[in-house]
Amino acid sequence: METIGLRNNNNTRSSQHEILQAVVKRIGLAVTSAADGQVRLGQVTENGLVQTKRLGEHEGRVHKLAIEPGSPYIFYSCGEDGFVQHFDLRSNTSTKLFCCFSFTGNNYAHSSLDSLALNSIIIDPRNPNYFSIGGSEEYARVYDIRKLQRAPASSNQDGPVDTFCPKHLIRTQVFITGMSYSNTSELLVSYNVEIIYLFQKDMGLGPYPVAVSKAHLDSLEEPQMYSGHRNSFGVKGVSFFGPDSEYVASGSDCGHIFIWHKKDGKVIRVMEDARSIVIQVEPHPNIPVLASSGVEENIKLWAPISDDILPLPHDLEEIMESNRRATEYH
Repeated sequence: METIGLRNNNNTRSSQHEILQAVVKRIGLAVTSAADGQVRLGQVTENGLVQTKRLGEHEGRVHKLAIEPGSPYIFYSCGEDGFVQHFDLRSNTSTKLFCCFSFTGNNYAHSSLDSLALNSIIIDPRNPNYFSIGGSEEYARVYDIRKLQRAPASSNQDGPVDTFCPKHLIRTQVFITGMSYSNTSELLVSYNVEIIYLFQKDMGLGPYPVAVSKAHLDSLEEPQMYSGHRNSFGVKGVSFFGPDSEYVASGSDCGHIFIWHKKDGKVIRVMEDARSIVIQVEPHPNIPVLASSGVEENIKLWAPISDDILPLPHDLEEIMESNRRATEYH
């Protein structure tokens, strides 16, 4: 694949504006979030300049926004303050839906100290009524927006309809850095200092996973796994790739992009992105192009330039073994 670099300079405020301007010139509008906790809307004016305004704010960083499939107006944000917010550009309003808390005791009792730092939010493309969030715990949570909208405005309805976690990670100290939905509602989850797992709908633990029975746990199939990369630094994303979500893609601390076959978890492509960490890999929704970013100043675009299938790196086993050892000793 060929790469195209989009350079980011050391002036953070200026470079963010330049990147935003390049985006909104194509589509007219762009919503952004960043480490300052702000959620902003950018719009191109008649003279070609970009104006931005604040739509909402979190306490702490906002790593992910989720745009509702089929709607140019509605999107969600989640932040390290534990809140999930709902935005509608038609009215320029934002609504705090709930604050996400850890599961404690035999009910949903919680205190402010139990709120979870959220890293990822995604919407099911087949049924946008459902969205999933993940953060500083082992459980990926699924919510139904219809249930939340019916709740009294004064209540905090942190009530998922289902949760997902590999059996061996329950009650461990791992946390979720990234998630993605396939076009058939499969749920992909990437864990810090761990690997990536693919869940089918029937692999859920239920809405209150700390009370799940041993019989139910034993009845669940194991999720498909994707390994070989390293996820120890940063809030690393994970994505499906291909018109039918046939592949899984992720960056790695070793400076490579890994692509696996979804069905069997086999590594089919490893591309050297940089000499430093690759944090995000995002696919174009319609054409075979990937964008990657990390701790460097560049955003890279990857596109195929030949029908020839290139071999995997000759030192792939060494790369994967080094990643495995580094993860174990982290």
